[in-house]
Amino acid sequence: MKKYDIKTTDKETLKKWYHLMTLGRAIDEKAPAYLLQSLGWSYHAPYAGHDGIQLAMGQVFKRGEDFMFPYYRDMLTVLSAGLTAEELILNGISKATDPASGGRHMSNHFAKPEWGIQNVSSATANHDSQAVGTARAMVYYNHKGVAIASHGDSSTSEGYVYEAINGASKERLPFILVVQDNGYGISVPKKDQTANRKASENFKGIKNLRIIYCNGKDVFDSMNAMTEAREFAIANRTPVIVHANCVRIGSHSNSDKHTLYRDENELKYVKEADPLMKFRRMLLRYKRFTEEELKEIEANAKKELSAANKKALAAPDPNPASIFDFVTPEPYHPQKYIDGTHNEEGEKKNLVTALNETLKAEFRHNPDTFLWGQDVANKDKGGVFNVSKGMQQEFGEERVFNAPIAEDYIVATANGMSRFDKKIRVVIEGAEFADYFWPAMEQYVECTHDYWRSNGKFSPNITLRLASGGFIGGGMYHSQNLEGTLTTLPGARIVYPSFADDAAGLLRTSMRSEGFTVFLEPKALYNSVEASTVIPDDFEVPFGKARIRRPGKDLSIITYGNTTLFCLNTAERLAKEDGWDVEVIDIRSLIPLDKEAIFESVKKTSKVLVVHEDKVFSGFGAEIAAMIGTEMFRYLDAPVQRVGSTFTPVGFNPILEKAVLPGEDRIYEAAKKLLEY
Repeated sequence: MKKYDIKTTDKETLKKWYHLMTLGRAIDEKAPAYLLQSLGWSYHAPYAGHDGIQLAMGQVFKRGEDFMFPYYRDMLTVLSAGLTAEELILNGISKATDPASGGRHMSNHFAKPEWGIQNVSSATANHDSQAVGTARAMVYYNHKGVAIASHGDSSTSEGYVYEAINGASKERLPFILVVQDNGYGISVPKKDQTANRKASENFKGIKNLRIIYCNGKDVFDSMNAMTEAREFAIANRTPVIVHANCVRIGSHSNSDKHTLYRDENELKYVKEADPLMKFRRMLLRYKRFTEEELKEIEANAKKELSAANKKALAAPDPNPASIFDFVTPEPYHPQKYIDGTHNEEGEKKNLVTALNETLKAEFRHNPDTFLWGQDVANKDKGGVFNVSKGMQQEFGEERVFNAPIAEDYIVATANGMSRFDKKIRVVIEGAEFADYFWPAMEQYVECTHDYWRSNGKFSPNITLRLASGGFIGGGMYHSQNLEGTLTTLPGARIVYPSFADDAAGLLRTSMRSEGFTVFLEPKALYNSVEASTVIPDDFEVPFGKARIRRPGKDLSIITYGNTTLFCLNTAERLAKEDGWDVEVIDIRSLIPLDKEAIFESVKKTSKVLVVHEDKVFSGFGAEIAAMIGTEMFRYLDAPVQRVGSTFTPVGFNPILEKAVLPGEDRIYEAAKKLLEY
C-alpha cells in the first residue's frame, strides 16, 4: 500500500489537495451569506474541522468503481470526489440544474447519481444499509469497488447502523463506514451517546469487521487510513469502519448556536486545531511550497469560487409545474391482457399457488431478479405461508435467501441493491406479517421519495410483499392492515388483490415495472377455494384498473382485499332475499386508483357503499368516499356509507375478532339500509 506523507508526496498532488481544501473552505464560509441575502442555502452544516478525512474520502473514491453515500456535512468530500464549486452552489441555493435533486432536496445534500455519488436522506445514518445493499450487488456482479457511507459519530446510536454492520459482516461485503467523530450530535456530547469514548468500539466484537482509527484533522493520516480501508475491503471482501477523530469548529448548522453549550476554552481549542491551517503550516515548514505559491493557490481558488457563484446565480429556478414530475416512474404496460380479464375456462388455482408460480416464472424471465426476507428460504419451507417454496432450490441462494430479522435492513438493502443497475428487480417480504413492518417505515419513506427527490435519476425497483389482514385469529400483530397509513405517502404503487388471477397478474406487472410497488396479500385467502381462479400462464393486470366482479344497477359496493368475497356473497343474498341488483367493484389497485370505473358505477346506481377490512376511521375508504362526495355529488341519491373495522385494535379471542372485523352480516345491514334510503 502506498503511504502518504509530507516529504514524499509529489508536489502536484499536494497542490491539488491544498486547492481543494482552500476552495472547499471558501464555499463553506460563504454558504451562510446566501441565506442572509435571501438567495437560499437555508440549511448549512459547516464541515470545517473535518477537512482531512473528507479530502481523503473524495480522493480515494474511484468514479466508475465505487459508490458513495455522503451525509449533509460532506461538502469537501464531494468536492474532492470531483463535483465542481458551481455544482455545490447550485445545490445550496436549490437551482433547477442542481445535479443532486434539481432543488427538490434540502440544501447541503450533495449528490451526483450518474457518478455513483448517491442522493441520500436527511435522516442520519439510514443510508448505511442502502450502501450495504449496493455492496451486495457489487459482489454478485463481480464488480470491483467499494460502497462508502459516511456520517457523524452520534449517528452510530441509531439501531440501523448496527443492522448495516451486522449484515455486511454476515455477508462479507466491501463496505466502508466512515465515522466522522467531532464529539457532538448537535449539542449532545458523545458521553451522552455511548459508554465508549469512541463509538466505533461498540462494534468491535463483530466478526469480519476491521476498524481503523485515524486523525481526521490530518490529511496524510486520513489518506493512509482510507487507502488501507479500500484496499482491505476489496481484497478481503469484508466491511471496514474508518473512525476519524475530528473537531467541529463552528456550530452544528446555521440554525444552531454553539456558544450556548461550548465554553471559551473549547472554542479556542477547536480553532487552533483547524486542519486547513495545520496543512498550510506543514507545507511551509517542510519547504514544499513558498508563501507566494500558497497565496497564488488561494487566489486561484477565490477566482474559481467567484466564477462559480456568478454562473450559479444565473441558473434557472425550478418550475412550479414540475412538482408532478417523477412521482412514480412509468410502469410496465400489459401487452396482452389490456383490461386485466381473461377466459375463465381451465383449472382453478389458489392464491398461494398463483403467487408462487408467478414468482418462479418471472425469475426465469428476468435473471436480474432477487428475493429475500425473513424465513423465505429455509430448506423446503418458503415463508410462513410457503409463497416462496422451492425458489431457492431452483434459482440458488445468491438470488433467493433469508435476511436477518431486521425489517429496516431488508428494505434498505433492496433500495441499495437496485441503485447498482436499473435492470435489477427486487422482491422482498418486508416482514413475516404486515403488522411487523413498522420498524422499516423510515426506509419505506425513502423508497417513496427517492424518484422525486433525485429528480428522476433513481427509482428503487422493488416489489414489497406484505401478508395483510385478519380473519385468521391472529390478534394485534397478525391481523391488521397498513394501507390507511401507506397510501398517505406519494411515490408508491399499492395493490391489494382478492383473487388468485389478480394476484398473479398484478405481481407480474409489479416485477416488470420500474419503481416501488407495495403488494398487499390477503393472507386469509391464500388457500381459499372461493378466491381460487383460472390463471393463464402469462396473465397480466394493469395498475389502476378496477374489475367489476358483479354488475348491478341498484347499489355500488366498492371494495378490495378480504372483504371482496364478503361483498359478493352479500350481493347474492340481497338479490335472492330482497330482489336488489347490487354491483361489486374490486378496485384491486389503490394507487393508482381507477376513478373512472368507480364514477361510472356511481352514475349507474346513484348509491355507494365502501367496504374494506381496515378501520372505518381514517381508513382508505374515507378517501374514496370523499372523492365521490366531492366529484359525483350530483349523481347521488343517498349519502355515501362505509363499512370496516371498529376503531380498536384487533382482539385475539375469536369473539373479540368477530366484533372488530367487518363480516357479511354487517355489510348486509348497511347495504340494505342504503338501498331502502
